[in-house]
Amino acid sequence: MCRNTGPEDVYVKVLCCGICHTDVHQAKNDLGMSNYPMVPGHEVVGEVVEVGSEVTKFRVGECVGVGTIVGCCRNCRPCKSDIEQYCNKKIWSYNDVYTDGKPTQGGFADAMVVDQKFVVKIPEGMALEQAAPLLCAGVTVYSPLNHFGLKQSGLRGGILGLGGVGHMGVKIAKAMGHHVTVISSSDKKKVEAMEHLGADDYLVSSDSTGMQEAADSLDYIIDTVPVFHPLEPYLSLLKLDGKLILMGVINTPLQFVTPMVMLGRKTITGSFIGSIKETEEMLEFCKEKGLTSMIEVIKMDYINTAFERLEKNDVRYRFVVDVAGSKLDQ
Repeated sequence: MCRNTGPEDVYVKVLCCGICHTDVHQAKNDLGMSNYPMVPGHEVVGEVVEVGSEVTKFRVGECVGVGTIVGCCRNCRPCKSDIEQYCNKKIWSYNDVYTDGKPTQGGFADAMVVDQKFVVKIPEGMALEQAAPLLCAGVTVYSPLNHFGLKQSGLRGGILGLGGVGHMGVKIAKAMGHHVTVISSSDKKKVEAMEHLGADDYLVSSDSTGMQEAADSLDYIIDTVPVFHPLEPYLSLLKLDGKLILMGVINTPLQFVTPMVMLGRKTITGSFIGSIKETEEMLEFCKEKGLTSMIEVIKMDYINTAFERLEKNDVRYRFVVDVAGSKLDQ
């Protein structure tokens, strides 16, 4: 059950919701902090059904999105700098406790009530199921490119791992005018990376000749791999001052030898989703450039199979649940 719509709240009828790798982690308690019963889902697109008396940003009938976060303290430095995703008291959209002491529940449901600060407008003309993955996967890539000053055209970027976040990485980086190399553990995604997503180059990480030829060639690598992997092969691809930006949630320690970083003044850094402000910017950017995500739309009764397929990387590239068409009330 949703809470009652408070003065700052927006009551959203959920129309569709993307499935993120984190949903699988949380549902299976891979991170050791799951609370049940749980309703996952944090790439939520829906229609405003009701707004609280103090809501100014949204009107009934508008299409809106909700991402990973539904609350923050509003007083700390990140909150005051509009990067509330780094607030230590942020409230996750599910598997967390809201200010009223009740558990938060996500978008695999027929409705959500969310504070207006954490709701974004879906640009007119954007297909709703296309917009869903942008709310997590899209902004996760956009935010570090924005923050680290990597938006100018002509840069050379690498995308490591071609899942939900990786495929958006290719599309967004290409739209910014970057030369994009996809780096993968096998060549089985080469055709789709080059032809469907528009990557410029494709490197197989076990191909030592290809990796050597590509040494010192990239300004940044967006590393989306969500399991343990060595960092050294990828550090060697970076130019002087290049950045390896970690995005995969991995609960085992990674390792590297320090000269790999020192001898090129390279940076290993991380980035976490993006702010509401960046989400709004990224949605406008995607609309302006005509960017879409590649998705497979499913009904709710298929979700367990979808989770299994996602764990095997058997999806191109994001599942989106058609919540409104799933007849949840039956």
